Amino acid sequence: MKSSIVGFSLMVLAPIANASEFVVSYDGFYDRLKVMDKGQYEYAQINFYLVDSVTLEPCEIKSGKLITENNSLPLSYTKHAQLLLPLDKQLDADKAVIVVEPKNPAHECQLKMQIEAPSIKLKQLNTSVINQVNDEFDDLLTNLSGFFIGKLLSFLLPTQKGIQIEFDDEVDIPGALCEAKTCKISMENTIDSNVLVNANVEIKNIVPWIAK
Repeated sequence: MKSSIVGFSLMVLAPIANASEFVVSYDGFYDRLKVMDKGQYEYAQINFYLVDSVTLEPCEIKSGKLITENNSLPLSYTKHAQLLLPLDKQLDADKAVIVVEPKNPAHECQLKMQIEAPSIKLKQLNTSVINQVNDEFDDLLTNLSGFFIGKLLSFLLPTQKGIQIEFDDEVDIPGALCEAKTCKISMENTIDSNVLVNANVEIKNIVPWIAK
C-alpha cells in the first residue's frame, strides 16, 4: 500500500512504503508535539490523522504499534483514525517507528497533520476567544514553519487570514464569510458573535483560515 502525507503544504513527514502497512518514523511527530507542548496553548492543537488518499475520509485502523529495536508498544487511536501519540523523549532517542495496519489493506492512506481547536463549545465562542484562537494558530504556524523553510524561501510560508469555524448545520454570522456550514472570520472585521447565543447549532471544529 502506498504511503504519503497531506495537510498544510509545509508540513511534510517522511513515510516508509509497505505493501499492507503504513510505517513512519516517530521523530517527526515528536518534534512537532514538542513545539505544541512548549507553547502551552489553551485551545490550539496539532493532531494527526490517517485519511484515504482519494476521498480524504478517515482511513479506518485495524491495529497499530510503536516499535523500537528492543520494544513494541500498542498505538492509541480513535475511530476517526486520529493517532494519539505521546510526547516521549525516550521513543525519540530510540528511533521508534509507527506501524499502522488499516482495516482495508487496499486503501492508499495518507497522513494528515491538522492544526485545530476541536474542544471549543458554542457557549464559549465570543470575541475574546476568537482572538485568542487566532493568535494561538498564528504562533503555532510560525513556530512550525522553521521545520520546513529557510529564510530564502520565506515567501512560500502560508498566510493566515483568520479562523474557519465548521458547524454541524448552516449558520450566518454578521461580519463573517459564511457558506453553508462553514464561517471564515477575519481579524480585520468586526463580527457579532451574540447571534450564536441561542443558535441551534454546534461547533464541529475550528481551523486556521489560510490564504491560497
